[in-house]
Amino acid sequence: MNLARKFTAEFIGTAGLLAVVVGSGIMGENLADGNVAIALLANTIATGAGLAFLIWSFIDISGAHFNPAVTLTEMARGGLSWKDGIYYLVAQITGGFFGVGLANLMFELPVYSASTKIRTGGSQFLAEVVATFGLIAVIHCGVRFRPNKIALMVALYITAAYWFTSSTSFANPAVTLARSASNTFAGIMPQNVPLFLLAQIIGAFLALFVFTWLLKEEKEEEISNA
Repeated sequence: MNLARKFTAEFIGTAGLLAVVVGSGIMGENLADGNVAIALLANTIATGAGLAFLIWSFIDISGAHFNPAVTLTEMARGGLSWKDGIYYLVAQITGGFFGVGLANLMFELPVYSASTKIRTGGSQFLAEVVATFGLIAVIHCGVRFRPNKIALMVALYITAAYWFTSSTSFANPAVTLARSASNTFAGIMPQNVPLFLLAQIIGAFLALFVFTWLLKEEKEEEISNA
């Protein structure tokens, strides 16, 4: 696939992901009658399902990153050229904001509004490190051992991570930035965004380091040690 098609796939895929995350958060909150657990459950199920069909739809076009943490680690390990990687990052960030605006409009809300939802503190920072580390780990193991099941693995991981991390597992810088522009259930206060971005980058590159070593072929190690 040429770069224009890859860019478009990353834009549409990330926009679709944010539309699912934010839209299902709004719908869940509207219907849950104040029950936050039910609203989160609705948000979780929709997000997991959305990830699965989006990855299956676009993986053969762009690799279905939809996430700057994935793209940056692929660039660092040489799996994606720096030129393509920059285009991916632009597509993901702009696509994320487009998807948020679309979700807000579908529920008759302002296209963009700064979120007032506070997500801060050491526990949230740790949660995002763990969430992003886990996501990159799942992707590396899936690509290596179960490439035909990678969409399902990622979707199931994020579904679980919504519930076992205190941050509800953003694990994605584009998602984090875009969700700051929606004052809804899935939002994040703009002032809290830098903390999340830092945690996500740390988690992603820590996973890259660990799993590059863990999944290294023994023959490669023998050659490098010779």
